[in-house]
Amino acid sequence: MSQTPFMGELLGTLILVLLGDGVVANVLLKGSKGESSGWMVITAGWAFAVMCGVFVSQKFGGAGHLNPAVTIAMAVKSSDWSNVLSFISAQMVGGFLGACLVWLTYLPHWGITEDKGAKLGIFCTAPAIRNTTANIISEVIGTMVLVIVSSTFYSNPENSGLTPVLVGFLIWSIGLSLGGPTGYALNPARDLAPRLAHAILPIAGKGGNDWNYAWIPIVAPIVGGVLAALFLSGFGM
Repeated sequence: MSQTPFMGELLGTLILVLLGDGVVANVLLKGSKGESSGWMVITAGWAFAVMCGVFVSQKFGGAGHLNPAVTIAMAVKSSDWSNVLSFISAQMVGGFLGACLVWLTYLPHWGITEDKGAKLGIFCTAPAIRNTTANIISEVIGTMVLVIVSSTFYSNPENSGLTPVLVGFLIWSIGLSLGGPTGYALNPARDLAPRLAHAILPIAGKGGNDWNYAWIPIVAPIVGGVLAALFLSGFGM
């Protein structure tokens, strides 16, 4: 199997979701050894998930985007849209497969967990307070921070191979500081693909998929990414 940008983005996003949704499952599912270990564990787990996903993506030929909002932002900056469709397709497939692996990993725990909202929350995000305007603003700001700050990492040659580590720390910072209102999706593939997996998989005792909210973690991160790209372009970055 050859190393290609498509394969790199697919495998990187798979690892991202497997480890990211996996840490949420570890904290929320009944009978797990990590049950009730809290927000610090979740934000740290997601930080490491992103770091590992970027390393894997780059090793297998990807750009390390793992995120349609980032892919679109980079296309806006460069005016090169040639990889957008293939990257987003790979990210969606990888996100779906990663979510399926989380389901398999915790297979006995779904049936003994009564909270349907917690089960959905393992796969995708939901707001702490439902307010469409506020929820959109939260995701736009978080994604702008992700794109702007990570761009400074990648533009500095002194960072070299440490950039994925720095991006992981950035995700940790965003989660700790800005993640409370919506769960900091920041990434349409990280939210929509696992939400689709939740809808399709035979998860014991699951509830609905909250499709009424699902458009926000798709649209808002893309808006945030585009705004960040325009901001960076204004500074010649």
